Amino acid sequence: MSKNAAYKLVTHLMDGGWIEKDAAGKLLPGPLFHAVPVLGTVTAGFPSPAEEELADTMSLDEYLITNKEATYILKVNGESMIEAGILPGDMLLVERGAEPRDGNIVIAQIDREWTMKFFRRRGRQVFLEAANKDFKPIHPQEELKIAAVVRAVIRKYS
Repeated sequence: MSKNAAYKLVTHLMDGGWIEKDAAGKLLPGPLFHAVPVLGTVTAGFPSPAEEELADTMSLDEYLITNKEATYILKVNGESMIEAGILPGDMLLVERGAEPRDGNIVIAQIDREWTMKFFRRRGRQVFLEAANKDFKPIHPQEELKIAAVVRAVIRKYS
């Protein structure tokens, strides 16, 4: 392949969003490189006729991650959040440094112990609450540090 043909191909792929260049000029996967087709919707109730049509494509990174530099994955261990649909073995996409709001699921250090729970604010009081009736709310005795806010739960079947 000639340099001119390679240049035209790279330019075409960049224009299409398949690849991009970093500040040093290195080629990297672009927004569409990992895109997955969106084929429509499916009813989670009574059966209905399904129509498959290519509605769009999307990148899971683009859909799930708003701050790439502050986002990481943690694996779930324990059952304190099962009533929120978070099970042992699930993967969590969490954002470090995000400001928690009442009702957010957070990764927190409470009295030097790490956990994942709902962040609750009642007036000036803050505490952590499990999503399992067998666990009581946790009120900090010394300190509560919020390390990250859970943005997504990932579960792989099979």
